[in-house]
Amino acid sequence: MSQRDYYEVLGLSRNASEQDIKKAFRRLAMKFHPDRNPDDVDALAKFKEAKEAHDVLSDPRKRSAYDQFGHAGVSGQGGFGGAGDFGNGAFSDIFGDVFGDIFGGRAGGRRTHRGTDLRYELSLTLEEAVAGKEVSIKIPTTVECHHCGGSGAKPGTKPKECPTCHGHGQVRMQQGFFSIQQACPACRGKGTVIEEPCRHCRGVGRLREEKTLAVKVPPGVDTGDRIRLAGEGEHGEHGGPAGDLYVQVVVQDHPIFTREESHLFCEVPISFGTAALGGELQVPTLTGKVVLKVPPGTQTGKMFRMRGKGVKPVRGGPVGDLICRVVVETPVNLTERQKELLRELDDSLTSGGKHHNPNATGWLDGVKSFFEKMGL
Repeated sequence: MSQRDYYEVLGLSRNASEQDIKKAFRRLAMKFHPDRNPDDVDALAKFKEAKEAHDVLSDPRKRSAYDQFGHAGVSGQGGFGGAGDFGNGAFSDIFGDVFGDIFGGRAGGRRTHRGTDLRYELSLTLEEAVAGKEVSIKIPTTVECHHCGGSGAKPGTKPKECPTCHGHGQVRMQQGFFSIQQACPACRGKGTVIEEPCRHCRGVGRLREEKTLAVKVPPGVDTGDRIRLAGEGEHGEHGGPAGDLYVQVVVQDHPIFTREESHLFCEVPISFGTAALGGELQVPTLTGKVVLKVPPGTQTGKMFRMRGKGVKPVRGGPVGDLICRVVVETPVNLTERQKELLRELDDSLTSGGKHHNPNATGWLDGVKSFFEKMGL
């Protein structure tokens, strides 16, 4: 028997947990296993040494004796029963314990499965999203079959133990030195078989139904926000927990406003006369009307900010603003008299040397300077 300290062999401290011991052995076993290192005497020796250390330290009684008396306390109790001994199923048993979690091993009984999460798309108007509301939604889902109580078996009967895996839900496949656990093909990992299925759910144990839920939409939600309703998803199999329902918010386009985070934006058309002379306009908000004062000489694109008339964010923070962009509207469908008046106005604006159109004048001056530099 190797006289190296078992904790040193596995690279562990003396207060290592059971899980630490299992992980350390798994790492060394995968590295030095004979199948991976054929004809490597050194690797075989290290593999045996790691197996011997694991056998002692993973057993609470043996570990206690080893901690007190060292190798003398566990003499004759090593993992292989002597150098080079792979007999008595010790190898396959330990690999079933250590690697079972990789292949979904289960000690026995019926497996439970968490139900699937569901997603529901909830369409809201901008007004509803900003104010918040409670809505009722109907969702298709699966529920436990109330005829068989979710067992899948005909009422009055019960599922029986699977004769292939004897109720464990797992079968062990031997591959060389490895013993690998996998789901039983006869019962598909359930551990039981149904000889007489329930005619209502056809042996599944679940039924498709539609249920109505009340969803409280908090004020300020926006497209992309999700509301989670825990346990309102698909029903779990064999008593497993239900999944969750995620309500995905989609805010409809609004005919007047657009939203960017907590701010609202809108375009306000104004007449040529209002833009030139100034005036007051009534502008809509989500909570009523406000007066917009337009100063004389307002140009298209001018922004006016209405503070606090936007949206209060759902995650907190100050209320946003309403930002109005004015657009000077060119009159259409003019009568002959209106055309004549506009010509007279245009003539009066372009004569007399006064700059009534500062943007146009500045632009023309820039064009003239450009042509002169080009020699045109």
